[in-house]
Amino acid sequence: MNSTRLIDNHLPFETPEGVVLQLEVAGLVARSLAFTIDLAVRLGLMVALSLLLSQFGGLGQGIMLLAWFVLEWFYPVLFELLNHGATPGKKAMGLRVVMGNGATISASASLVRNLLRTADFLPFLWLSGIVCMLLRTDSRRLGDLVADTLVIYKPAAEKAPELPKRRPLMPKKPLNVEEQRALVAFAERSHLLSQERCQELAAIVAPDDMPPPQRVEYLQQLAAGLTGYQVTRL
Repeated sequence: MNSTRLIDNHLPFETPEGVVLQLEVAGLVARSLAFTIDLAVRLGLMVALSLLLSQFGGLGQGIMLLAWFVLEWFYPVLFELLNHGATPGKKAMGLRVVMGNGATISASASLVRNLLRTADFLPFLWLSGIVCMLLRTDSRRLGDLVADTLVIYKPAAEKAPELPKRRPLMPKKPLNVEEQRALVAFAERSHLLSQERCQELAAIVAPDDMPPPQRVEYLQQLAAGLTGYQVTRL
């Protein structure tokens, strides 16, 4: 792991691109509830298969035993690999499994962490896994430690910033890429700044003969024009 310092259940790590992200580690309660949901799903499937396959005698019983084995050992592996690291229980709780560096879980890691549920169960009722999770700030059980995986809360999708509703204007002269980005960034963040700060920043690039309040609106109009923002309600 690139970082092991945990602050308020948030684990910072740096991507290969140099971007620092925050992973919110899931604790014992959330993971236990997810496990309970998955256990209920597996039991429901086992009961349904038992009722169906019991009609086919010895062949049905053989298939039923094979199905139980697959459900018990490969149910979490298949969902973690095919459903972005989340079994139905984890998805219901907003959780997912990732590698220790925040990457998508690999097939070998998923297989190892789930096979080691047996070790987490010992000596009874997952006591080893529970004690391990309680002793660690990142709430990893034995299987997570060996496979180098983490169970985290799925990051909430960030809402794209909106530009102020202004009639689009195009610049009178061509702007380079950095100037265009600066204009759009100013327009997107202008609602977060005080009026005085907006006017102070707008005075840097807006025409000197323009009144201060109009400078801010002028730059917002340019940003709307650069992004093709259409304001049909005006």
